[in-house]
Amino acid sequence: MSNIDSVASSYLESLTRHQVLFETMEAYHPQVMQLLEVCYSTLQAGGKVIWFGNGGSAADAQHLAAEFVVRYKLERGPLASMALTTDTSILTAHSNDYHFDTVFERQVLALCKPEDLVIGLTTSGTSANINLALAAANEIGAYTVAFTGRDGGKVKDIAKLSIIIKNDETARIQEAHMFIGHWLCEAIDMVVAGQN
Repeated sequence: MSNIDSVASSYLESLTRHQVLFETMEAYHPQVMQLLEVCYSTLQAGGKVIWFGNGGSAADAQHLAAEFVVRYKLERGPLASMALTTDTSILTAHSNDYHFDTVFERQVLALCKPEDLVIGLTTSGTSANINLALAAANEIGAYTVAFTGRDGGKVKDIAKLSIIIKNDETARIQEAHMFIGHWLCEAIDMVVAGQN
C-alpha cells in the first residue's frame, strides 16, 4: 500500500476520537439509571422492550433485542424484547405499499401495548420513521426512549427520555449507544438473576 502511513495514522486518530467521546460518558449516568428503572419496571409488569433503528442502528436494535431474549452474561430466563427491523416481509411490503416513513409506526400500532418500553435509535434525531413510531407509542401510552446524537434533533421533543450523545460523528454516536445498550443488558441481567 502506498498510503500505509496515512492509514496507520487514521487508526490512531479514530481511537483518539473514540477516547475523547468516552471521557464524557460518565455524564449520562443519571439518564441510564432512569432507563434501567423503566426497563425493569416494564419487564416486571409483563411488558416488552421494543427496539428499532435504521442502517447500523437497525443492527444495534436487533443485537440488543437478542441479548434480552437469549442472555447477556448471567443465566436467567428469557426477557420479552423484539426488534422491528428483522421481518423483511413487513419492511418491504409496507415500504412498497405505503411509505418508508411509517414502516415502524405501523408495527408499533400493531404490536405495542401501554405497558411496553419503546426505544428508537437515531444518530441524527431527524429520522421520520423513528419519530413517527415514537409518537405513536406515546399515543398508546408506552414509555418512549430515544438513543440519539448531535443536538438531539426532533426526537428529543418526542421521546419521554432522550439520551443525546453530544457528538457529530455517526460512528462515535453508535459506539456510545452500544456501550449504553450493553450496560443495560448487564444491569438487567444482574437485577433479574438477583431475583432468582
